[in-house]
Amino acid sequence: VSSQQPESQAEAHHNPHRNQPSASSTGQHSYHSRFKSVLSSLDFFLVPLCSIQPQKGMILHLSRNLSRVAPVLSRSVHSGTRPASTAASNLKSDRQLTSEEIYKREDKYGAHNYHPLPVALERGKGIYVWDVDGNRYYDFLSAYSAVNQGHCHPKIIAALNAQASKLTLTSRAFYNNVLGAYEEYVTGLFGYDKVLPMNTGVEGGETACKLARKWAYNVKGVPKNQAKIVFADGNFWGRTMAAISSSTDPSSYEGFGPFMPGFEIIPYNNIPELEKALQDPNVAAFMVEPIQGEAGVVVPDKGYLTTVRELCTKYNVLWIDDEVQTGLARTGRRLAVDHEEARPDIVVLGKALSGGVYPVSAVL
Repeated sequence: VSSQQPESQAEAHHNPHRNQPSASSTGQHSYHSRFKSVLSSLDFFLVPLCSIQPQKGMILHLSRNLSRVAPVLSRSVHSGTRPASTAASNLKSDRQLTSEEIYKREDKYGAHNYHPLPVALERGKGIYVWDVDGNRYYDFLSAYSAVNQGHCHPKIIAALNAQASKLTLTSRAFYNNVLGAYEEYVTGLFGYDKVLPMNTGVEGGETACKLARKWAYNVKGVPKNQAKIVFADGNFWGRTMAAISSSTDPSSYEGFGPFMPGFEIIPYNNIPELEKALQDPNVAAFMVEPIQGEAGVVVPDKGYLTTVRELCTKYNVLWIDDEVQTGLARTGRRLAVDHEEARPDIVVLGKALSGGVYPVSAVL
């Protein structure tokens, strides 16, 4: 939805893929002022989950301001002769590029792993994003649920700036004064004993799989290198080799084999097939999204998640809850599984964990 107004007036063993079942309007100025006052009173502003499916692969772009400022700083610091191509590029970036110029530059220099919509976004605030032409949009996509709190939430930006101006990195070779505080807070908030911070959602998923395999060998007694993890048809949790090894989407896995062993696929939202799979004594875990995102916002039947919990307990299998997209109030509860009061053994968080300003994930 766009209001054409200027900014001044106004986000199976692998390969399991074979033969698997498929299961802005302008508004009155007074109304806009009242709306802004409501937003400013909220700690977090959540955009409701929307089943509208934009073209797959939409991705937000960095502001053109970065490319405009960086060359200017470079010229003020460095001296000497610069390549003609670089100088020409700087001259071009000193003026505002048109939408078409932005599309062409990204298509020319960037790998074509996404196919963005023809909209060149420049900035965001709350539930809105603006393109370089000044058009304002409601951001129902919310960067795949990475900005549930709204774009550029002032509390998040303030915390980011405060830490970045003091210390950016220590590495895990040392302790630091904030990591423990975060770990204590997040484990208490979600009610788990330990947390392993990671960078991306897919790293969280990979770590959860490693934890499950290690548990299977050390605790459950699965023979060495025989542990299995069960996934649901239509799952999506990233594009690493492990993630695509569990995928049933040809666009994700074709051309990248051979795939990782020990992964099995069952239909989503199918309790009989789940119970059948869990009866295998070598199964370490069942990893599932409480609501499937990439598959098309697929909501399971009522009671599915509580039954998943019961079956995993019955057959001594870990339940890995992939809340990267659904977690952190995206569905109206802190976690999507909270709608059924079900408690997974492992929870994977990401995306909105940082409000979209920094790649952060967590395995609880």
